[in-house]
Amino acid sequence: MPSISRRNFLSQSGVLVGSSALGSSTLLGGCGGNSRHTSIGVSETERPKMPSGTQFGDISHNRAIIWSRSDRNAQMIVEYDTTDRFNNPSRIVGPTATDASDFTTRVDLRGLPAGQTVFVRVRYVDPNNSKIASETISGQFRTTPTADGTRAVRFHWSGDQCGQGWGINTDFGGMKIYETMRLRDPDFFIHNGDTIYADGPIQAQVMAENGRVWRNLVTEEVSKVAETLKEFRGRHAYNMMDANFRKFAAQVPQVWQWDDHEVTNNYSAAKDLSADVRYTEKSIATLTARGRRAFLEYAPMRYYKQSEPQRIYRTISHGPLLDVFVLDMRTYRGPNSANLQSAEDASSTFLGSEQVEWLVAGLKASRATWKVISADMPIGLNVGDGTNARGDALWEAIANGNHGMPLGRELEMARLLSSIKAVANVVWITTDVHYCAAHYYDPAQARFTNFSPFWEFVAGPMNAGAFGPGVLDKTFGPTAVFSKSPLIQNSSPFAGYQFFGEVNIDPQTKAMKVELFNLDGVSQFAKTLPAAGV
Repeated sequence: MPSISRRNFLSQSGVLVGSSALGSSTLLGGCGGNSRHTSIGVSETERPKMPSGTQFGDISHNRAIIWSRSDRNAQMIVEYDTTDRFNNPSRIVGPTATDASDFTTRVDLRGLPAGQTVFVRVRYVDPNNSKIASETISGQFRTTPTADGTRAVRFHWSGDQCGQGWGINTDFGGMKIYETMRLRDPDFFIHNGDTIYADGPIQAQVMAENGRVWRNLVTEEVSKVAETLKEFRGRHAYNMMDANFRKFAAQVPQVWQWDDHEVTNNYSAAKDLSADVRYTEKSIATLTARGRRAFLEYAPMRYYKQSEPQRIYRTISHGPLLDVFVLDMRTYRGPNSANLQSAEDASSTFLGSEQVEWLVAGLKASRATWKVISADMPIGLNVGDGTNARGDALWEAIANGNHGMPLGRELEMARLLSSIKAVANVVWITTDVHYCAAHYYDPAQARFTNFSPFWEFVAGPMNAGAFGPGVLDKTFGPTAVFSKSPLIQNSSPFAGYQFFGEVNIDPQTKAMKVELFNLDGVSQFAKTLPAAGV
């Protein structure tokens, strides 16, 4: 039987059933109605619940991660087929959800057919009684394109979610940006980082600009800074309470990376919390371990087979037109400093030598037309972190504000950019700064000139305070070709300064169109980049 079109599935997939509470169950119906597993003679209290929906992730090399979460010990069951009728489904008995992973589980599907829509059903069953089962969540995703490169590629990116106390406001419609993106039907979505704001308490009411009141859903775990593993987990679970997110996640595969707020603001291994009265747990190593664990449990990532089990940087290959290189600018960095070291050393490290070597080798080896580097922080924007005891400015990102030859963390970036000078069609995407922008880096305008020109596109936030614009450091010759930011700093989502980016790659011309959209799906800026060597 032929499968229904993806557009028909999207239009018929109905409203999520269940309350917004963490304990609610979620149903996404296909065109045949709500998918349901019947447990005859079993009370609702006996049945497992699926409070966080399901997610698909890391679609690459005809593989896919299927993620979900139970509310108790239960075994994950996954069925998938290339038609929504499930005439010939494959069935996988997945792992058992336990409290060791906050009842999150995942299955890594392999050998999926290229260029297909795959329909998925996920449920949980009692490990001691298979007649006791949860509801079933249905979803779908597209696999990687075929090798002939005849299918267009579309993906989105953004970041900075539920920050500055702007949480889930059901009166506002929740995290509406997810529904706006879903309706544009991307192949996948890159979450650039700050997937949570572990250091930002969410209160029931927050005063917004113009005297408006923003009303949040609140749970115990988000009402204070996250310190315990339970609180870090609760932050991720909170975001998944949003109906828009759950609907989006059941239809659009995701690629997650992290930044600082998954642990605490501007953190590195040298972060000092001794004077922060909000924290009783002062060990940054302990908080980092808990924050990383919760992130990895909730992210729809493939990490079990990596040589470094907790590694976040990785490559996502999406057919002949696109390779995505996902960076980790947080784990391997040295302390935030004046960032003026004259030679590379442990204190000036940002990506770290191993990650730089991996990135350079991957870019040089890539045969994809376009190579997108997904960074959790921008290259040339000055991002400060206060001052030290002498009054020297401290820097959180790469730039150091001196507009001169590379110093500090800029040395590592200069080495990277010069190493990939001969690699064509490299584009950077990022978030972190809570506004949208398009930056063009030109060696003709730079103090350091040994690199090829490139674009860096900035999106975000998703459901957080809006800020900006920032100031560019001229070391690598950036120009802000476009930027949009609010006049009032920390503007709420009411103000509309919430942004995501979209990339479209044309299979005939191989050109890449990059476009920035606002919360309502209105285009703010577009740039079409011709592919070199085509």
